[in-house]
Amino acid sequence: MGFGVGDYAWWEYVLIPCIAALVGYATNVIALEMTFGPLEFFGIQLFRLKDQPWGLFGWQGIIPTKAEKMATICFDLMTTRLFNIQEIFGRLDPKRFSQVMEDGLLLMMDKIVNEVAMEYMPGIWEKLPEEVKTDVVITTDKETDKFLEEFMRDMQLHMEDVIDIKHMTVQACVANKRLVVQVFKECGDKEFVFIRRSGLYFGFLFGCIQMTVWFFYDASWILPVAGFAVGWITNYLALKVIFSPLEPTRFMCWIVQGIFLKRQKEVSATFARIICVEILHIRAIWDAVFGGPLSTNFYAMLRAHSLVFIEKLIAEIKPVAIAAMGAEKFGQMKEAMAQKVIDNLPTIIDQSYEYSQMALDMETEIREKMEELPSEDFEGVLHPAFQEDELTLIFLGGLLGAIVGVIQLFTIFA
Repeated sequence: MGFGVGDYAWWEYVLIPCIAALVGYATNVIALEMTFGPLEFFGIQLFRLKDQPWGLFGWQGIIPTKAEKMATICFDLMTTRLFNIQEIFGRLDPKRFSQVMEDGLLLMMDKIVNEVAMEYMPGIWEKLPEEVKTDVVITTDKETDKFLEEFMRDMQLHMEDVIDIKHMTVQACVANKRLVVQVFKECGDKEFVFIRRSGLYFGFLFGCIQMTVWFFYDASWILPVAGFAVGWITNYLALKVIFSPLEPTRFMCWIVQGIFLKRQKEVSATFARIICVEILHIRAIWDAVFGGPLSTNFYAMLRAHSLVFIEKLIAEIKPVAIAAMGAEKFGQMKEAMAQKVIDNLPTIIDQSYEYSQMALDMETEIREKMEELPSEDFEGVLHPAFQEDELTLIFLGGLLGAIVGVIQLFTIFA
């Protein structure tokens, strides 16, 4: 084998660009599949570096492997450029919020008052005139709205002290790697179709060059090396044209821009929808307030407001209660009632979900702010999925291409 002109049948030469096209397509498809999956490590994990998708012997998708890091990058962008949680919660009308919560809170308070009164002063409570008990009910009805209004105003002023929105979103992604994959897949669906198809087109183009070289020089190393080049270059070009150039740029008589960047408006709508439906919905936000790393601040604030609220509720029976049980036990009763308010409020907060979701309208906020992002920031939504192991994916394409070249050499051109 060496220099020669047309030493093989014509159809054997025609196969070269066709096989190169298939190699380009296959390597791009495999690269994408290995980016997104499997969600957990598949294989025998004899050795594996921390936060690396590969191991001896096996693989975990790049995005699932680095879900925490990618989510952190993504939500750093979101919390610094797309929305401010304090500003968002400022859209809630405390009066309207207390109205939608009123029925549930009244039933809760009626139960709490009866339970605590029967525990601390059963005899006195049963003997109290109905007029006094009615006064307690009326006071409860009147003070409930004020309690929630004042508490919500205080909370709105200190949202960043009671919820760590970044921690909430990142932990949601780590716990549900499939969700991270979904965000990247749906935001980049058209780009991923392009990556698959571009492997076919670029592969065929470079296959024609490979065919021409092989026609004149058929050394045994040509096919494996050319296969490596086809796999490498098709993966590289596919990733390159998605994100480059950042801004519309004149190239000869065309205006070109990265494919992903052209779809900023469309992607913004998709990203905002997924994030707000799957992660930043109102139930998840309240769950993070109740159980997140800053929940102690929330409960301290709620306790302070609850004690003031309880003091007003039981003002009517305070003289009788202190005379009967003493100031110390009366104080314990107040603490017990306040604690029950703290413990039970999370069980009725769902009554505010519909109003809160509508009032906050986070999806619109994120979509509109994302549409206004400069290209270099917008690129950060999807590019982390490839930046993390871009060279690995490109090298993988080259390796698979080289393997096909060797097979081609020993089957078709043996």
